[in-house]
Amino acid sequence: MGLGLGLGLGWSQLALAAGAADALRAFVQDAKAGRAGFTQTVHAPNGNRTKVSSGRFEFSRPNRFRFEYQKPYAQTIVSDGEKVWFHDPDLNQVTVRKLGDALGSTPAAILAGQSIERDFDLKDQPDQDGLSWVLATPKSKDGTIQSLRVGFKGRSLSAIEIADSFGQRSVLQFADLQILPSLPAATFHFAVPAGADVSGP
Repeated sequence: MGLGLGLGLGWSQLALAAGAADALRAFVQDAKAGRAGFTQTVHAPNGNRTKVSSGRFEFSRPNRFRFEYQKPYAQTIVSDGEKVWFHDPDLNQVTVRKLGDALGSTPAAILAGQSIERDFDLKDQPDQDGLSWVLATPKSKDGTIQSLRVGFKGRSLSAIEIADSFGQRSVLQFADLQILPSLPAATFHFAVPAGADVSGP
C-alpha cells in the first residue's frame, strides 16, 4: 500500500518514530488531500458478518470528501464543505444534510476533518494484525458511534474500525492510498440528477 509522492517529510518521520496517536495527529495535519480504494465489512452484535461493500473515496481538507460505493450496490456520498449529499441511484433519491449534522464523530471527520483533538480523545492501543492502533473516543456522546480504532501500517493509514451504540462493528480497509497536494474542487461538487427526489435542507 503506497502513500504516493505527495507525502510530506515531516509526517513520514513522525509516523515512523512515534505511536499511532501521533501518526494520526500528523495525518490530519499534513495529509491535505488523497484518494484510495476501500472495503467495508459490517459485523452484527453476535459477530457474524452481515454486509461487505467496496468502492473508492477521495478527500480534501477541510471537510470535503466523496465516497463512491460500487459493490454490491452503487451509492454516492459527497461533502462540498457545507452540505453532505447522499445519492441512491437505483431509487434516484438524494438526501441533503448540513455538514455539522452529518460529519460529527464519524470516520469522515478523521479522513477529511481538521480538528481531531476537539472531537476525539486519543489513546494508543496494542499492535494487532500487523498494525499500530489508536483508539479515538468521541467527546460528544450524542451520536451513535461509540468509538473508532484507526490502524496504521508503517506510515500508511490502513484501517478504521467503528463500534456503534447498536452493537455493530464496521471495518473500513484501505488500499492504494495516495496522499496528494490537492484535488480539483469539482471532485466534491454534487449535481442533482434529473428527476431525482430530493429531501433535506
